[in-house]
Amino acid sequence: MCGIVGYIGNKKAYPVLIKGLSRLEYRGYDSAGVALLENGTDLNVYKRQGKVQDLVAFVEGKSTAGTLGIGHTRWATHGLPNDINAHPHASGDGRMVLVHNGIIENYDVLKKELIKRGHTFKSETDTEVLVHLIEEIKSKYKVDLVEALRMALNEVHGAYAIVIVSKDEPNKLIAAKKSSPLVVGLGDDEYYLASDATPIIEYTKNVVYLEDEQIAIIDRKDGLRIISIHNKEVSPEITELSMQLEELERGGYDHFMLKEIHEQPRAIHDSFRGRLNAKEGWITLGGLKQYEDQIANANRIIIIACGTSWHAGLVGEYYIEDLARIPVEVEYASEFRYRNPIIRKDDVVIAISQSGETADTLAALKMSKDMGATILGIVNVVGSSISRITHGGSYTHAGPEIGVASTKAFTTQVTLLAMLAMMIAKKRNTISPRRFQALLDEMEALPKKIEKLLLSADRIKEIATEYKDAHNALYLGRGSSFPIALEGALKLKEISYIHAEGYPAAEMKHGPIALIDENMPVFVIATKGPNYEKVVSNIQEVKARKGRIIAIVTEGDTAVKDVAEYVIEIPEADEILVPILATIPFQLISYYIAVMRGCNVDQPRNLAKSVTVE
Repeated sequence: MCGIVGYIGNKKAYPVLIKGLSRLEYRGYDSAGVALLENGTDLNVYKRQGKVQDLVAFVEGKSTAGTLGIGHTRWATHGLPNDINAHPHASGDGRMVLVHNGIIENYDVLKKELIKRGHTFKSETDTEVLVHLIEEIKSKYKVDLVEALRMALNEVHGAYAIVIVSKDEPNKLIAAKKSSPLVVGLGDDEYYLASDATPIIEYTKNVVYLEDEQIAIIDRKDGLRIISIHNKEVSPEITELSMQLEELERGGYDHFMLKEIHEQPRAIHDSFRGRLNAKEGWITLGGLKQYEDQIANANRIIIIACGTSWHAGLVGEYYIEDLARIPVEVEYASEFRYRNPIIRKDDVVIAISQSGETADTLAALKMSKDMGATILGIVNVVGSSISRITHGGSYTHAGPEIGVASTKAFTTQVTLLAMLAMMIAKKRNTISPRRFQALLDEMEALPKKIEKLLLSADRIKEIATEYKDAHNALYLGRGSSFPIALEGALKLKEISYIHAEGYPAAEMKHGPIALIDENMPVFVIATKGPNYEKVVSNIQEVKARKGRIIAIVTEGDTAVKDVAEYVIEIPEADEILVPILATIPFQLISYYIAVMRGCNVDQPRNLAKSVTVE
């Protein structure tokens, strides 16, 4: 969840670190800190509760010299978000500092033992325990820092991405990784470390992704060397980044979230570009082609995900069962991995994750792989951990998503699941040629329809003005639109802090209808389709209890318009693609309400973009 950055080279480290932390702040923004090694002797550590800019204000006027340093932006796990618990954390003698992303699960046992040995701790964090453990081993066994780190990592349980600076070895950065991402950027006589590639792309496109239980030793003179925690040499595999620097800027928009909402026509086009052709009548997903037979002949498909990605998986369940006629189960990864699930060799497990680093999803995938299932991934970030451990998969090609509340990542995930369902349906002959061709045509037309829909943003902003002071909201949908009701409610909760719930429209009278009064906004997806009349009946039930209806309808609808306070029209589309179109007004409503309420849209309280801890 936290963001790590490091630099060793010929440039002044501090500006590199601060810019990198700003790029990584979506990973956590409870506190931030840097450590700079000046002249190989002075180790200056600055840290502050709050945002990166609070750190910058604190450092102003202080020494920022040095061409080697590390930085950290925190999402708190152990210990309150305050100055003391902020990273970096120092060893007892103050000669070594460490930044850490992850959780050391046995930190309490280690801490008690270290206290017995005379160590004193200043913070409540598990990270400080780790740096003291390294110090203890280094002193007790008279070994160098790399060996002390290697020995320490064989004693800890949990997840970590760490970077260490030491006055005893002033020309080295030492890093290690397990279950939390860490990437090394290779420049000209300089090296960068970061939790993801966003701080690195400005300086180099050549990177090495560390694998689990690997240690990177970066020396000014000798360059990069990688070993395992079992002391085996590893040959670095260099990857070239495809990301562009301009993708990381707001581009004139007030917030990244708004920019990313408006990027959806391009993102969805990129997600199917080169993968389908309506004119020629084909669809293919290259990263899954080798596993088409396993998917088509699967006993069942299990989709595992968390948060918004889980909602995408629910939409995918409708798609795959409807078109390909394969049973699908959609599981929260955090529950799936702990409940002793039944996984068979003819099951296909598909993980969905924007970052490709979600800790629970990764763990559930590894368990499924060990039990013999075919494991596949749908991720956005190239080179991420899920993309590396799966048998195959597909990238969504949404581009970097900086806003914590997912928008374009979600709609591209749903787009990819629709393509997967179509591809497998074609292979299994469970879709007619006419229907298949119609869906290809619809898919190619989708970006233009979203562009048209985004033109109604001002109208949606007016609706947001009406409901910005609501305390609760209800979202209703049926069929494949039910997960969009869940997603719409989640967006409102995430960024505006208004309590909201999503429900299947027919389930409303089994409980939630008791909540409805004249102050309750009820957002309903009421588009033309097989469930249209039933949803209209549900709207009438809400209206009879004085609920306030905001309905998403198919362009030209008049029946719902007569009973709703507001309607938002979406372009007419096949039922399969309605979830993608219907989610966009909900994104905009949440965005505008959050702005009007003075909320931090891109960095909502208590949240982080990539959940790399359990």
